[in-house]
Amino acid sequence: MGMKLNNDVELLEGLPIAYIRSLDALVLSDLHLGYESHMAKRGVFIPKANLKKILGELETTLRIRKAKQIIVVGDIKNDFSTVGDDEFNELYEIIQLCKRKKVELVLIKGNHDNFIDRYKEPFKIKVFSNEALVGDYLFFHGDKVPKLSGKKPKMLISGHEHPSIGIVKTIGRTEKLRCFLSGSYKGIDLLILPAISYFAVGTDINLRSKADLMSPILRNVDVDQMHAIALGYGSTLDFGSIGNLRKLGYM
Repeated sequence: MGMKLNNDVELLEGLPIAYIRSLDALVLSDLHLGYESHMAKRGVFIPKANLKKILGELETTLRIRKAKQIIVVGDIKNDFSTVGDDEFNELYEIIQLCKRKKVELVLIKGNHDNFIDRYKEPFKIKVFSNEALVGDYLFFHGDKVPKLSGKKPKMLISGHEHPSIGIVKTIGRTEKLRCFLSGSYKGIDLLILPAISYFAVGTDINLRSKADLMSPILRNVDVDQMHAIALGYGSTLDFGSIGNLRKLGYM
């Protein structure tokens, strides 16, 4: 089960994944495949944990919700340049998981996703640049403000920011909890997804000023009115508004 934002959108318990009933779709963001090899090229060697985490969470989710499609809202890979071998191999494993589970894979390109288009035809996956309107939902990565031309969507869903909240535990120590951000933009519901990447812990929204945020859409909304729905210790919990978290001293 999970936390229902409304009658159609559910945030799956303890997972950085949303389920949209009317689309029968799982939605996630910011995989950053190939992160470990990207860091190794820079002399930083870390265990390969990212793909294992993502595949595990997808397997778990598909047991809970046998969805027909998986929609990834950007930053499928990590390197800004060409697709490296590890990035390709890891994307291939996700494509094979989707084939085994008979799930359609839909990719919306993010700012890291140069050259992803080349895999559209060979693997029969859908790839969109920047944004895609699917049913009543507009999916976009978040490095650009959506165009909002034509049909008005029921909800905007993006990633990019890797939102989290900072919880001060002891003097000089802050723990980050990944979170969904739920609010509105120009009268339309807005949902910002946490990164599914193992290494993208994120931006502690309640400890940052609006000017410090990456996503242009967040710099154009009242962030203090947005709710932080945090993931921690296997659960999903609404921590209330960012503004209230600031007042509690988490700023």
